Amino acid sequence: MSAIAPVLDTLDANLDASLERLFQLLRIRSISTDPQFKPDCRAAAEWLVADLQSIGFDASLRDTPGHPMVVAHHDGPAGSPHVLFYGHYDVQPVDPIDLWQDDPFDPKIKMGEAGRKIITGRGTADDKGQLMTFIETCRAWKAVHGALPCRVSILLEGEEESGSPSLKPFLEANAEELKADFALVCDTDMWDAETPSICTSLRGLVGEEITIKAASRDLHSGMYGGPAANPIRVLARVLAGLHDDTGRVTLPGFYDGVDETPRNVLSSWQKLGTTAESFLGPVGLSQPAGETGRSVLEMIWARPTAEFNGITGGYTGKGFKTVIAAEASAKVSFRLVHRQDPAKIRDAFRAYVRENIPADCSVEFHPHGGSPAIRLSYDSPFLMAARSALSDEWPKPAVMTGGGGSIPIVGDFQTYLGMESLLVGFGLADDRIHSPNEKYDLASFQKGQRSWARILDALSR
Repeated sequence: MSAIAPVLDTLDANLDASLERLFQLLRIRSISTDPQFKPDCRAAAEWLVADLQSIGFDASLRDTPGHPMVVAHHDGPAGSPHVLFYGHYDVQPVDPIDLWQDDPFDPKIKMGEAGRKIITGRGTADDKGQLMTFIETCRAWKAVHGALPCRVSILLEGEEESGSPSLKPFLEANAEELKADFALVCDTDMWDAETPSICTSLRGLVGEEITIKAASRDLHSGMYGGPAANPIRVLARVLAGLHDDTGRVTLPGFYDGVDETPRNVLSSWQKLGTTAESFLGPVGLSQPAGETGRSVLEMIWARPTAEFNGITGGYTGKGFKTVIAAEASAKVSFRLVHRQDPAKIRDAFRAYVRENIPADCSVEFHPHGGSPAIRLSYDSPFLMAARSALSDEWPKPAVMTGGGGSIPIVGDFQTYLGMESLLVGFGLADDRIHSPNEKYDLASFQKGQRSWARILDALSR
């Protein structure tokens, strides 16, 4: 504790100064998706470069076809790990502006509805407040020890909220410079206000749109109903056949590469107290519809799915029209886990559809992206060190959670840089990211800084 104690004391003593720096960054209207704010995005990147240079980083602004990247490097002791920290400085649009209680770019500290002090404003939780917790940690380490405990690189992008079109080309072009032992990603949440979490897995995704075509034109159902193939009926049968009565997906080979979650991990998830009733009740549901015998958290974090995201066909306007449509379409998504192969899943789905349509019907396929799942080894030494460090800081021990969705940057780091990511963030479910009145708990900001200090200390050892 000799190295970390004075760093923690320095972070606490300089909280007001760190808040002022955060407020300066929050006041910059770095809305990446709106072209009129392009100068603001560049201003945010320049502010971060200057701030990182002020604490000894070799920091620079890197132009891209879109908004610039911020890249920074700092040496560490010989033999220490090399970490790459990722965050994003761009923010979501603020519309509808009339629903904000305060100017979204005039940050304030207020008392929140839950009785906790909060920092208000666009970007507080997503992601400026989060990324500044790490930068403030580096500042305190330098102030106390004149050095960092390990080698640190930082990558901050300005297009995360608009699809990150420049990120993959940038990673590919600068792979050797950015490659590290592992990445630290801050764009995640805690389990609750007292319980930190480390996201150990993210589901992959396969998106596919299918269009089944039958007759050469729409038909009168009175004249053709019966003998003519109805593509809506064909489509409905195809989709219904994707699941059996237990909720399992029926595609051949679908579960290849899907491992059972270790019992001790399932037990730790059970202790979190999430039930079907508590999870589904707030959205007006009560009965779980996934695989029989699986808990809600296991279904979201560790099991693959097939879902239907949209169906169209025939007459959908007001009133009624007795028509047999010439074609019908559906958008289908598969969430993947563990070692499932997105290409094999797509091929299996297409083969299944082709085998289950009449001979005089045809089908067209339109892919909508595909990415593998991400999973850290549950006994990873980096993971264990971070979990212990977080547990030392917060009232309750850190929990290992999964992510039901995807964070593309994590897959990109694995694909282009060949490294795993440690996902640690301090957001909360009620932070209202992407919505009016976004906020970030003051405790998240303060204890987030202290948490990163403990994590860097633990990883360096």
